[in-house]
Amino acid sequence: MSVAFTREEDLEATAADLPDRPISPHPNLVTPSGLAAIEAALASARAAWSAAQAHGSIEADRTAMARATRDLRYWSARRATAQLVETGPDGRVRFGGSVTIEREDGRAQTWRITGEDQADPAAGSVSHVSPLAVALMGKTVGDEAVVAGQTVEIIAVD
Repeated sequence: MSVAFTREEDLEATAADLPDRPISPHPNLVTPSGLAAIEAALASARAAWSAAQAHGSIEADRTAMARATRDLRYWSARRATAQLVETGPDGRVRFGGSVTIEREDGRAQTWRITGEDQADPAAGSVSHVSPLAVALMGKTVGDEAVVAGQTVEIIAVD
């Protein structure tokens, strides 16, 4: 069917039927800064929901209301299941800490192990359930691990 023959309300109704954001089956471990980020996202979602509701009738902008409702459900669930983990340095790769590895080609990379919502590989943080973090957890300086089929050596732990 051509778009010219669809009603505008039909397109908006389809857009307003947003699926829920997937929630990980893994424990929702968070660092103190990760918990703060979840709480900020939850406050933002509440504000967006209130704004969408106050903007007028729900029929006026069903997409904004659906998006706000979906985000509010997601961040409420993430906050409710958040497990704050505060650990101090003990010389081992651990949740919330940083680890520097040296690859076989001599490149050194530093990663911080965080919760899933806080992970941002481009910024140097990976989730505690990522293959990299799983391979390195509990190891100390001088230990080796296999990451993506390559042997890496741990050269620093913070």
